[in-house]
Amino acid sequence: MDIGGIISAILVGLIIGALGRLVVPGKQDIAIWLTILVGIVAALIGLAIAGALGLGTVLTVIIQVLLAAGGVYLIANSRSGRAVGR
Repeated sequence: MDIGGIISAILVGLIIGALGRLVVPGKQDIAIWLTILVGIVAALIGLAIAGALGLGTVLTVIIQVLLAAGGVYLIANSRSGRAVGR
């Protein structure tokens, strides 16, 4: 992957991560860099799933956002479970 691919993955991850974060109700207590990372992973996994199923662009983005929402939800809940003193 070249530098353009890395920058594209970060930008797509930022957007997908933000959309995933918006889908999850309530406040998510996770860092923005973690949201971006979840978005990047969700974008890559969603692209692979949609490519394997032969889906179009719109369904690919929907899958990516749902994966990002799931990732944000899991991370936010696992982190809130650790903070006993709040």
